[in-house]
Amino acid sequence: MRLEGKTAIVTGAGSGFGAGIARIFAREGATVMVADINAAAALAIADEIGGIACTVDVANGASVAAMAKAARDAWGRIDILVNNAGITHLPKAMEDVTEEEFDRVLAVNAKSVYLTAREIVPGMKAARTGAILNIASTAGLSPRPRLNWYNASKGWMITATKTMAVELAPAGVRVNALCPVAGETPLLASFMGEDTPEMRAKFLSTIPLGRFSTPQDMGEAAAFLCSDAASMITGVALEVDGGRCI
Repeated sequence: MRLEGKTAIVTGAGSGFGAGIARIFAREGATVMVADINAAAALAIADEIGGIACTVDVANGASVAAMAKAARDAWGRIDILVNNAGITHLPKAMEDVTEEEFDRVLAVNAKSVYLTAREIVPGMKAARTGAILNIASTAGLSPRPRLNWYNASKGWMITATKTMAVELAPAGVRVNALCPVAGETPLLASFMGEDTPEMRAKFLSTIPLGRFSTPQDMGEAAAFLCSDAASMITGVALEVDGGRCI
């Protein structure tokens, strides 16, 4: 029960890594807000783990403000924030990515971190405690070609994590990131371009442990970094990648 008595918001928690994080957090004793743009998916996971469902567009300031208010109204405080919601563009030459695709990737993967910080950091600073976890990617550390602007958005998130950690440390707030390799999530086909045995084999050949990241892998790592067991860890971008970045 590493998170017993803690309250946590997990964005993008209706599926994939976010759902895995929400499940492990609940198992470890946290009360979880399952926040997702897909209302039905959020409700399904929230019902499963005994949490609260919230429909949110993390790229929209008013929507993020409403999410934070709902959490404060329910709990009176927010102990943990996991910025997990993310999207990608399909693999293509960097110059072929449309402006609309670029704007959407940066809004969901980067702007969202600013928006949640704007709404939630002041309360954590006032309480002089809190943990923020940003779900980045090995793409921000060891980029693959043809995912250029997605890679860049995750590199941004890693730098944001480190600067947030430095700024918020005096207030007792820790900020870390996880860097998974591609996993069994709804985004897998988008990363690969097509989900075929051949493409899977190509991706897996770059992962020394020989498998994709799973939602449970992410949940276990997230629970550790957001728990008091990691009280001396801040500003870290932890690779959960089976050796992909070696």
